[in-house]
Amino acid sequence: MIKTDQAAKRHRQSEKRRMRNRMTKSTILTAKKRFLSAVKENDSKKAGSELTFLIKLLDTSAGKGLFHKKTVARKKSRLYKVLNSMTA
Repeated sequence: MIKTDQAAKRHRQSEKRRMRNRMTKSTILTAKKRFLSAVKENDSKKAGSELTFLIKLLDTSAGKGLFHKKTVARKKSRLYKVLNSMTA
């Protein structure tokens, strides 16, 4: 039970942020699935465009503090590795 107005406001703010972060993470996972399906289909053009979109989402989320910048760097590195293994 929230007893003070300040605690109620903090709860509302945290709930709003939680839902925003959840939506962003879901969007990132969906974009990653689309990229991996394009790689599986061996469609390099589609995979490249999907990767570009996914990288933009990751960088934006790192800028907003959803992920640490080194976490995003690691994820991007692994995604580029997948793309390069497809073309090689």
